[in-house]
Amino acid sequence: MLLDIGRILTGTLEADELYRTIYEQASRVLETTGFYISLYDEERDRATVVFYADRGEIGRPGTTYRGSESRAIREARPVLEELEAPERAIMLLGADSDEEVTRSVMAAPLLHEGNVLGVISAQSYRSAAYTADDLELLLAISDLAGVAVSNARTVQELERQRRESEQLESIARALASSLELTEVLERIVGATQNLVSADGAGVWLLRPDMRAEVAMTAGELALPTGTTIPVPEALYRTMARDRRPVMFDHSEHNALIPDEIRRLVRAESGIAVPLLLESELIGALSVSHGTAREYLADDVRLLERFAVHAALAVSNARLHEQVRFLSLTDPLTELPNRRHMQIFLEKEFAAAERGRALTVILYDLDDFKVFNDAQGHQAGDRVLRAFGRALAGETRAMNLAARYGGDEFISILSDTDYEGGAMHIGRVLKAMRRHPDLAPLAVSAGIASYETGMASPEDLIRRADESLYVAKSSRGRGIPTP
Repeated sequence: MLLDIGRILTGTLEADELYRTIYEQASRVLETTGFYISLYDEERDRATVVFYADRGEIGRPGTTYRGSESRAIREARPVLEELEAPERAIMLLGADSDEEVTRSVMAAPLLHEGNVLGVISAQSYRSAAYTADDLELLLAISDLAGVAVSNARTVQELERQRRESEQLESIARALASSLELTEVLERIVGATQNLVSADGAGVWLLRPDMRAEVAMTAGELALPTGTTIPVPEALYRTMARDRRPVMFDHSEHNALIPDEIRRLVRAESGIAVPLLLESELIGALSVSHGTAREYLADDVRLLERFAVHAALAVSNARLHEQVRFLSLTDPLTELPNRRHMQIFLEKEFAAAERGRALTVILYDLDDFKVFNDAQGHQAGDRVLRAFGRALAGETRAMNLAARYGGDEFISILSDTDYEGGAMHIGRVLKAMRRHPDLAPLAVSAGIASYETGMASPEDLIRRADESLYVAKSSRGRGIPTP
């Protein structure tokens, strides 16, 4: 009979089906008016009821209790008890009835290779329902069940790892498909939130001043994007050197969590996993939950595995952003360069063709070559940088100020007419007069606005260049008559 039970149990690999099969096989040879199976987590000393039956009614309540309170678990041996006071038992069935409560209990540990995996228990509402022979038989069944539970766990773990690997591979492909930093960050927070069903998720990036900034968030509990906090030395060491995540729980004080975060966070629990690029800490992934939650080792491991892909994706996107910035930026003035200007102007010219106003202004530093030859290239470079800053300071975010070439600069003013362009020139000239490096020089400006019939952006620039020539010829130094 035991050989037959062993064959049946070891052939059942799906967890819920296995628990029911253990109950059914035990019921063939023992009285099981009540029956339950608990699995034990030794690290947390927590036993969880994964199956119970009461007079044939089956349930999977997930009730937990301290495993060390069970003699069968604590002593790793079978137990037979008669309960005169039912409250002595860890798990009682029939407790809602004054007449039918558990009177006889047998429990046997689920053992595998010397480890206690859990416990199975048969219960009766009769006194003296079980004998020593029954206990021996339950122990034999529990030994077989221990092997079966271990096998099922192994299969379940392999299946979990397979699903996890497929999920991470899919996410990694999605991250690698984009080099736009904003898009990469959005995908990271979305994936982070989904991996652990979080109420909030965020990507924190570490700045050179040792402040962490919320670069992207998702979910109801997410902190506002742009939030920054100083990173204490102890927190930095934990994440950078020890490469460990940091847990957050409102009910418990964690000295690593800055008080500023405690004041901002509305979650009851959360976790931050370091984003590491080789040995460099570049930031962290954070998740938060509105209710108290104990993060399982599987949750942490999954987030840590994902963080490897996320850190690489952020690094690649940053590198791409840096390369693109360098390719579209004038290295001396740090203004957009001519290529950047052409891309922007083409887009704005198309909008002008649909009816939006557009004005272009060309600036030329008068007698710059003479000044550069007399004062030297370093002084000339200071002048160019100073004018670039003055021009950028008077240019709205929706517009563009760029270095056109040499000592020439350009402003592209969308949704601005000729008179608005002339006012812009006046503001730039006023900014020049306030800057000491620009005092020795004057500037000429040529202005042109889009007109129906212009075929290309080059027509608009050519018109502004003609206006600039007139301004320089007349030494008007700035504003042609509208």
